[in-house]
Amino acid sequence: MGVLIAEGMNLLDATIVQVAGPVIHAELGGRVGDIPWFSAAYTLAFAALLITGGRLGDMFGRRRVFVVGVAGFLVMSAACAAAVTPGLLIGARAVQGATAALVIPQTIGLIRAGFSGAALSKALGTIGPVMGLAGISGPLLGGFITDVSSWRAVFLVNVPLGLIVLGLAKLLPESKAPHRPRLDWVGTLLLAAGTALVVYPVLQSRDWWVLGAGVIVLGVCVLHQRRRKDGRLIELSLFEHRVFAPALLTSTLFFGVMSGVTLVVVLHEQLTLHHTVMRSSLTLLPWSAVTGIASLVAGQWLVTRFGSRLMYVGLGVLLVAVLVAPYALLPALAAAGAGVGLFTTAFFTEALQRVQPHETGSTAGLLNAVQQFGGTLGVAGFGTLFLRHPATLERPFWLAAAAVVATLATAHLMRMPRPR
Repeated sequence: MGVLIAEGMNLLDATIVQVAGPVIHAELGGRVGDIPWFSAAYTLAFAALLITGGRLGDMFGRRRVFVVGVAGFLVMSAACAAAVTPGLLIGARAVQGATAALVIPQTIGLIRAGFSGAALSKALGTIGPVMGLAGISGPLLGGFITDVSSWRAVFLVNVPLGLIVLGLAKLLPESKAPHRPRLDWVGTLLLAAGTALVVYPVLQSRDWWVLGAGVIVLGVCVLHQRRRKDGRLIELSLFEHRVFAPALLTSTLFFGVMSGVTLVVVLHEQLTLHHTVMRSSLTLLPWSAVTGIASLVAGQWLVTRFGSRLMYVGLGVLLVAVLVAPYALLPALAAAGAGVGLFTTAFFTEALQRVQPHETGSTAGLLNAVQQFGGTLGVAGFGTLFLRHPATLERPFWLAAAAVVATLATAHLMRMPRPR
């Protein structure tokens, strides 16, 4: 339970600030372009350090690193709540994301250490619903807390949740890799630099040569991993599983759509329609509620019956929803929630069920890293597109539809048999 609370707490914190962003900007001042950074600073640091966080768990014990990360997360949550300038808040959010990178890669390893057989499959199947529901509930909860209290309380909500997690952590079994790996500092620096360079021009500037430089740095990181004999950040054996590489692409695209669409809805409600924070967050209630219901139904009954085919159903429903959204927003958001709930449960079950024990840290780090990387790109791309054309929802949702079609293609690759 503590592991799932931590998983949900991280994704909640990655999204809860979205709805409070305009209010934070109004109080702290600065540029309107700072608003996406309130979310992206967290997810960028988180994505860049997740794989390293997974390796630290393999080396020093997953429960130990988990506890250290949760404690640091609580401290930085308080620092975010106390920020008095946009720069201080963005900096605190980046460090908060770094501490979360110590926590989340340990969750899959701790679940695997505590369950086996059919119970393990069922436990892994809970991750998708928790992540999907937390990701969509974040803006709703952020709006409620900001409206009844202040935006600073949005960060302080982590304190009671984190204390519960620390209390439950003593019940977790300790686990680590059978053979202690070495930490690849060169790979860590290359991965962090490449990720930052790819995201920065999308979010802050239009210097696309920076994005090209980021792609080159990430390519160098891949070559470095292939040449390194031991202590790799990434277990290359993962890519022998036919589902894994397409799963990384699928996760990047899907969570980019999720994060981008929720941000666009919030910005449209507050900046274009001038609705209150609470009303803008309630607009997302149909998505949140239906996501929870669909996740529960999928996890309990549908995945066992239909397997990975359920991914197609979820993405098909989501595609129809984003095409209809500019013209009938609330019904479309409800339909999108159904698509999200169906897809996430089937996707994580398919992506995780073949992972071997020695691949656990690398798997957790990679899947969460690309999820956060996709979310960061979604916030950057969709947010920037909307701020350039704030009077209309068509363009962001057309972009979302194109991304969902691409997600369908990569999800199909997860199910394709290997050529003989």
